[in-house]
Amino acid sequence: MRVDTEGAMVVAGIDVGSSAVKVAILEDGGDAARLLVGRTERIRRRDPHRIAEEMFASCLSEAGRATDDLAYVASTGEGDAVPFRTGHFYGMTTHARGGLFLEPRARAIVDIGGLHARAVLMDERAKVLGYRMTSQCASGSGQYLGITMDEIGPLSLSSRAPEPCSSICAVLAETDVINMVSRGIAAADIIKGIHASMAGRTLRLLTSAGAGGEVLVTGGLAADVGLIAALREAAEAQAGPRAALTIRTHEHSVLAGAIGAALWGAFRARRLAREGTPLVAEA
Repeated sequence: MRVDTEGAMVVAGIDVGSSAVKVAILEDGGDAARLLVGRTERIRRRDPHRIAEEMFASCLSEAGRATDDLAYVASTGEGDAVPFRTGHFYGMTTHARGGLFLEPRARAIVDIGGLHARAVLMDERAKVLGYRMTSQCASGSGQYLGITMDEIGPLSLSSRAPEPCSSICAVLAETDVINMVSRGIAAADIIKGIHASMAGRTLRLLTSAGAGGEVLVTGGLAADVGLIAALREAAEAQAGPRAALTIRTHEHSVLAGAIGAALWGAFRARRLAREGTPLVAEA
């Protein structure tokens, strides 16, 4: 692996989540970095070890790099699924670092994945200052309506009469959804109701964590335009006499964890090189 304490180095970040694997290849110059390749792929009951390995190889090829060109391979999320990693970083720190890279104005991120949501506060150096976490897995609710993940967001935006949904877990929401369908409630209104429920709980999570100002949404559901719209609506409604939270997204928000892992990998590689400490991959 190539480590340059002064010049640019190439690093990789691999984020293995509950429902998808994300890979990011970056060129890091110390003061600035740029994303060379970023990709996400849903697991869909397949072996995450194999998906991570195949995606890593494919992204390296797309970037025109070889394994020996990399200074560090960092994992986050389910690190055991990345046996070829150099090191592993905790999800809160990687999402904070990746979120700051994507949105420098943000001082909080809310990572919304398939099984949980977590609000993380950070400073201008991506140091984690506090967090709150809750279980929230309504991301699969569309399956009971025969709706794909790509269709959920636009369908939610078309709703005109959202149907309230009390359940936030996809498993528990099944009964609610079946009842709504039997009552003739339109799919768009069911999905929008689920998004509204998720948005309200997410905003309470951010408030309890002490978030203010710019908040970047990261994680797998950052690509759900319907949920983002519901979050913005909830933030405006919650503002009252104080300024509303500003909900931001980025085209690479889903990759925030992988990007942050790669950036922390570059930081660790440079620090060890300056100290003269050999870079040894974790067992």
